[in-house]
Amino acid sequence: MVAGFARPLINISKECFGDIMENVVGHALIPPFDPYANDINYLLASYLIPYVGLTGYVGAASNLQDPVFKNWWLGFWAWNQVKMQLSELYSIKNRIGRYFLIKKKSNRRYPPQFYTVADFTNMISEFRDKLGGEGLKDEGIWVDQRLGAEGKVNGNVLAGDEYSMSYERSPNEILRIVYGNKDGVPGGFFPNGAGGKFARAYHN
Repeated sequence: MVAGFARPLINISKECFGDIMENVVGHALIPPFDPYANDINYLLASYLIPYVGLTGYVGAASNLQDPVFKNWWLGFWAWNQVKMQLSELYSIKNRIGRYFLIKKKSNRRYPPQFYTVADFTNMISEFRDKLGGEGLKDEGIWVDQRLGAEGKVNGNVLAGDEYSMSYERSPNEILRIVYGNKDGVPGGFFPNGAGGKFARAYHN
């Protein structure tokens, strides 16, 4: 029997999502954004966080230095008989979410804000880049054709660099995004702060 372990307080209330989406678009939304109101809102809310986790895993994998942790990482995958990297698993989940958003007619405008699904995802991606503060590491579901796969499509199921490799983010970037502010002050989805070693070191 493995004892339980403490986890940080996580805020996924509609008020939290509403505040974050207003920061994303830069003005009040009337009525406020409610992630639980309908399937489109839920998909947009789901778009806010998972891709951040993917970039965090990619960043962590490339920054492991301690041999003990490297061996643990490799052993973890062998033990689970996983044939692909964790980042790829998260990438698949992310692509599924993006696919469903694209299927929601990204050029359709939804009242009362009259933003399209594509508008929302582009603004969310820009907002995450702004909070991360380390350049372009995010893309919405609809891009200029020149930036699409092979320069032929607008739909952007896979967010990645020019070689279609996932972007990576540092722990500090991740914390600024999930806290919802560039100062890295606890807030947003983690009102009391995240509880891991990186988070505690960052706060101090």
